[in-house]
Amino acid sequence: MKKDDHLFLIDGSGFIFRAFHALPPLTRKSDGLPVGAVSGFCNMLWKLLTQARDTSVGVTPTHLAVIFDYSSKTFRKEIYPEYKAQRPPPPEELVPQFALIREATRAFNLPCIEMEGFEADDIIATYAKMAVAAGGDATIISSDKDLMQLVGPNVHMYDGMKDRQIGVDEVVAKWGVPPEKMIDLQALTGDSIDNVPGVPGIGPKTAATLLEQFGDLDTLLEQAETIKQNKRRENIIANRDLVKISRQLVTLKQDCPVETPLDALKLEDQDGPKLVAFLKAMEFNSLTRRVAEATGAEAAEIEPAKVDAEWGSDTHGPDMETGGEDTAKEASADTGGGNTPADLAKARAARFAALPINREAYETIRDIDALNAWIAEARDRGLCAFDTETTSLDAMQAELVGFSLALYDEDEKDDGQAIRAAYIPLTHKAGQDDLLGGGLAEGQIDFDTALAALKGLLEDESVLKIAQNLKYDYLVMLRHGITVKNFDDTMLLSYALDSGMGGHGMDALSEKWLGHQPIPFKEVAGSGRNMVTFDHVDITKATAYAAEDADVTMRLWLVLKPRLPAEHVTTVYERLERPLVPVLSRMEERGISVDRQILSRLSGELAQKAAGLEEEIYQLADEKFNIGSPKQLGEILFGKMGLPGGKKTKSGQWSTSVQVLDDLAAEGHPLPSKIVEWRQMTKLKSTYTDALPGYIHPDTKRVHTSYSLAATSTGRLASSEPNLQNIPVRTAEGRKIRTAFIANPGHKLLSADYSQIELRVLAHVADIAQLKQAFADGIDIHAMTASEMFGVPVEGMPGEVRRRAKAINFGIIYGISAFGLANQLGIERSEAGDYIKRYFERFPGIRDYMEATKAAARDNGYVETIFGRRIHYPEIKSSNHQVRSFNERAAINAPIQGSAADIIRRAMVRIEPELQAAGLAETTKMLLQVHDELIFEVEDGDVDKAQTLIVDVMENASMPAVSMAVPLKVDARAAHNWDEAH
Repeated sequence: MKKDDHLFLIDGSGFIFRAFHALPPLTRKSDGLPVGAVSGFCNMLWKLLTQARDTSVGVTPTHLAVIFDYSSKTFRKEIYPEYKAQRPPPPEELVPQFALIREATRAFNLPCIEMEGFEADDIIATYAKMAVAAGGDATIISSDKDLMQLVGPNVHMYDGMKDRQIGVDEVVAKWGVPPEKMIDLQALTGDSIDNVPGVPGIGPKTAATLLEQFGDLDTLLEQAETIKQNKRRENIIANRDLVKISRQLVTLKQDCPVETPLDALKLEDQDGPKLVAFLKAMEFNSLTRRVAEATGAEAAEIEPAKVDAEWGSDTHGPDMETGGEDTAKEASADTGGGNTPADLAKARAARFAALPINREAYETIRDIDALNAWIAEARDRGLCAFDTETTSLDAMQAELVGFSLALYDEDEKDDGQAIRAAYIPLTHKAGQDDLLGGGLAEGQIDFDTALAALKGLLEDESVLKIAQNLKYDYLVMLRHGITVKNFDDTMLLSYALDSGMGGHGMDALSEKWLGHQPIPFKEVAGSGRNMVTFDHVDITKATAYAAEDADVTMRLWLVLKPRLPAEHVTTVYERLERPLVPVLSRMEERGISVDRQILSRLSGELAQKAAGLEEEIYQLADEKFNIGSPKQLGEILFGKMGLPGGKKTKSGQWSTSVQVLDDLAAEGHPLPSKIVEWRQMTKLKSTYTDALPGYIHPDTKRVHTSYSLAATSTGRLASSEPNLQNIPVRTAEGRKIRTAFIANPGHKLLSADYSQIELRVLAHVADIAQLKQAFADGIDIHAMTASEMFGVPVEGMPGEVRRRAKAINFGIIYGISAFGLANQLGIERSEAGDYIKRYFERFPGIRDYMEATKAAARDNGYVETIFGRRIHYPEIKSSNHQVRSFNERAAINAPIQGSAADIIRRAMVRIEPELQAAGLAETTKMLLQVHDELIFEVEDGDVDKAQTLIVDVMENASMPAVSMAVPLKVDARAAHNWDEAH
C-alpha cells in the first residue's frame, strides 16, 4: 500500500446483523433455508463496491477487506470473565447463514479475515493503523461507537445505512468528546449490552462533562474526592477498579498478529462467473441479473455453485451481536430497553409503521409505458405489493376490473417516498350510475395488453409479490392463465405469528399495526340496494381505495415479516402456510361434480319427512303453531305443557336452543325429540339439497367451495360458499347428500381419511404407553379403552360398552365435563363423573399432559403443535371463571387438533409433487379437504396406483420434522360417489 491509497475495512459482523435486523427475512425457495442476512449482506456489499464514489465517502477504494468475529472467546474474557456474558445466542435462522456469508465474501473476490482470540474491531484497528503508517487513508464501514476511538485525520467511518461519513466533528457532536477520549468515556459509561461495568449512574453526557472538567480518566480517578455531587463522587470512588477494567475492555488492540499483509488487501476486479454462480445458488435472481449485466457474465450459461448450509450447522460465529448503534441501542429505546430478537423486530416494525400514508400521492396508471416503467422498477427492487379489484367475492366468477401495485425503496425509508402505490384500471364503465349501458371509461390500458405485462411480473420468480389473502388473487389470475410465483401473504404472516390474537383481515391488521383505518368498501361502492360493482366505481375513487390496499399490504409485510425469525415461526409459515396457497387455489378451480337430480329427489324426501314430523308435533302439542318460531315453541313447551328446565332469555321469552331441546329429548320427552328431528330435516333441506344447485358454476357445471386458511386458531381449514365440511355423516339423510357428489364418467372419487388421528396425536404428545402400544399393534382403540376402564374382555365386547369408551376417548380431547358426557350418553352426571375419574386413573399420563399444557399456556400465553404452530390464549388468566375455564379447555385441545391439522396440511403440500413425479398429475386431481379426509378424482385406470401413493404420502406426512411415536393410518377407498368412497 502506498501514499494516496484508500483502504475500506468492512465490519463484517456488523454487516451481518444489520442485514438480519434491518431488512425483511428471506428463505431460499428450493429448500426453505433462511438466506435473508446473506441477501442483505450481498446487496450492501455490491452497492458499496459499485457506488462508493457516489456516496459521502467520495472515493473508490484501492484496498478492501471484510473482517469478521471468530467467536465470543477473546482475550477480554481473561481480563473480565463476565464480558459479553449476557449476550444471547444468535437466532436459529441466522446460524446457517454465517458460513454462507463467508462464502459470499470469497465469491466477491474479497479477503475474508478473522482471528481466534481477537474481535473484529481489534483487527480493524490494526489494519487502520497499518494503512496510515503506509501513507494511505482508511474508511471503516460501520457506525459502531466502539470503533470511533480510531477516527482521526486519515481514518474515517462510514454509515452506509444513512450515507454519512463519521469524522472527528461527528464524534464530538454525538458524544461531546473527541475520538481520543472515547475510550475514557466508554470506560465511565460502561455498556450493558457487552456487560462492560463502568460506573453506575454515569451516562454519556455526565461522562463528557467530567472529562472536560478533569481532562482525562486518570486525573478524574485521582481527584475523584473533589467531585461535588455526593452520589456521583461515591459511585466513582467505589468503582475505581471496575473503571480501570472497563478501560482495558473497550481499548482496541492495534497490534494484532495479522497473517494477511496489507498489500494482499488490494482490490481486484470482480470474477463475474464466480459471483453469478454463488448468487444463483442462493437464488438471488434480481442481484444475479444486475451483477451479470455489470460484469458481462452470461448468467444463463453459468451453473449454480455447490454451496449449501444445513439448519443448525454451527460454524464458528459470534454470540448475538447487535449490529451497531442503529440496530440495537436505538431499537432498545423504542422498545423500552429490550434487546431480544423480538424486541428488535418490534422496534423495526414501529419505524416502518410510522411511514406516512398519503392517499393524494397515489397514481392512476393509464398507459402501457407507465405500467412497464412500474414493472421495471418492481424488478429492480425485487419486490412489490399486488392486489386485484373485481366484480365479485367469488373468485371463480369474478371479473377483473383493475389491479394495484406498491413499491418500497429502502433508500428512502426516512421520508415519505419510501412507499409508492398506483392503481391500474382496466374495465371501468363509462358511467357510474348507468348500470345497464355505456362502454368503457376513457384512459384505461387495453385489457389483454395490460395482462400480458402483468403476467411477466407475476410469473417472474426474481420478484417477491406481496398480497393480503393472496389465494383470492391467485385464483383470479389463474383463470386468466397467470400463475403467481414467489409470493408472501400478509394474512398468513399474521396467522402464523398471532393465531388466537384477533382477526387477520387487512383492515384489522392495519388498525392494529399501523394505527390507520383504510377506506371502507361501502364508501366507494355504496351499500345495500345502492351498492354497485367495482367496475361502476369512479376511477379517481377507485384509485384511492385500491392503491391504499397495496400500500397498506406493503407496510404490513414490512411490519410482520421480520418477526418470523425473531419469534421462531419461520418454519410454520414456510412449510404449513405459504405452500398451501397454490394447492388450495387449484382445488377450488377444479371443483366437484354434483348430481342435480339426486339433490332434487332428496329435497322431496326431506320435505315429506318434515311434513310427517309436523303432523306428529301438532298432535303432541294438541294444536297447530309455527314450529320455526322460538317464541311460539317456548310457549308450547314451557307455558302450556310445563316441561322442566325452562329458562327465559333477556328478551323475556323462553329459550329453545339446541342444548335445551337436546336435554329435554334425552330426558325422554317426545315433543322436544320430534322438534330436534324436524330441525335436522329442514336444515338439511335448506342448507344442502335446496341450496347446492345454486352453487353449480354456469360454465364448469361443478361446485367450487372456497377454503379459508386463517379462519380457525388451530390451523384447521374452513370451507364456505358452500360449506362442504359440515354435511352430517352420522345420519342416513346426511350420508344420502354425499351420494350427490359424483365422479365424472371414466373416473372415480377416491377418499383418503386419517383414522383416529387426534387420538394418535394424543398418544404421541402425552406419551401414553397403553395407547401407543394399542396403535402399534393395530388394536381397536375404543375396545381397548373399554377393556382398560371397565375390565371387559375385548373379545365379544357389547357395542354399548365400546360406544361409551369411544365417547370418553374423544370427549377427553375436547375437555368434556361430567355434565356434557352425561348428556351425550344419556346417563346420570354422577355416573359420567365416575367414568372420567376412572379414565384418568387408568391413563394418568393424560391428566399430566392436560395440567402441563394449562401451566405452559398460563406461563407463555400460547401452546404449540408438534410442528411449532403457536395458538395464543390471551385470556387464559382471566378473573372470570367461565372465560378462564373455556381457554384452559381450548388450550388442552389445541396442540392435538392443531397437530392433526398440520399433518394434513403437510400431506396436501406434498401430494401434488409426488403425483407429478409418478406421472399421475394429469389423471389424479385433489378436489376437497374435509377435516381429516382428502377427496380426489382419479381416472379409472390409475386408481390403484394413485391410492397407494396417496396413502403413503399421508401416512408419512409428519416426517422428517416429527417422528411420531405411533403410526399414522389412512383408510382409502374409491367409488362413483362420495358416500360409497367414504
